[in-house]
Amino acid sequence: MKVAFPIAPDPAPEVAEAARQLFAGPVDFLKGVVAMDGLPPADRPEVCFAGRSNVGKSSLINAVTGRKSLARASNTPGRTQEINYFTLGEQGYLVDLPGYGFARAPVAVVAKWQALLKSYLSGRPTLRRAFALIDSRHGIKDVDHEIMRLLDRAAVPFQVVLTKADKIGPQALAATVAQVQEALQKHPAAYPELVITSSDKGQGIATLRAIIAGLD
Repeated sequence: MKVAFPIAPDPAPEVAEAARQLFAGPVDFLKGVVAMDGLPPADRPEVCFAGRSNVGKSSLINAVTGRKSLARASNTPGRTQEINYFTLGEQGYLVDLPGYGFARAPVAVVAKWQALLKSYLSGRPTLRRAFALIDSRHGIKDVDHEIMRLLDRAAVPFQVVLTKADKIGPQALAATVAQVQEALQKHPAAYPELVITSSDKGQGIATLRAIIAGLD
């Protein structure tokens, strides 16, 4: 029986090397955006990283790009309060979205950046794929389903990336993968492969780079 939402295979060596070279080239911070009218021109493909506060978005972006501090990592949930744009050479944009869910910020501030997040996800024509980051220790929560339903309605393909896989054992990770595979069957916009990553150990980073490099 075919498994729904299998784990993405490792890329072929030549594909992995081409993706490595792409990310070894210029990757730079472009701007932080606090309103939709501040977005850069929609003139190239982009991918975005979305996830609950403190899921490890900044650390994953740093790992994928091979930069130690391109995206600001913080142990304080809700630190990223802007849509942060990074240029991937001339080929595309990488986009770090505000964390959703719990955040140590005033309610009005949280509401403002949650609204920005939803406007972006539902209204960016050049968005090729959203990477929905899920903490391997916790699996998909109700707040994740809310964002995924928004992506379903906007017909934006999203792919689940499990983060912090090194923080739990193989049995617990397998249980999380099973929970995610079942939960994703409710979401028509979900891309049918999972990526398991560890920013600290480098697990899954070559796979994620190859996926991004292969999107037109």
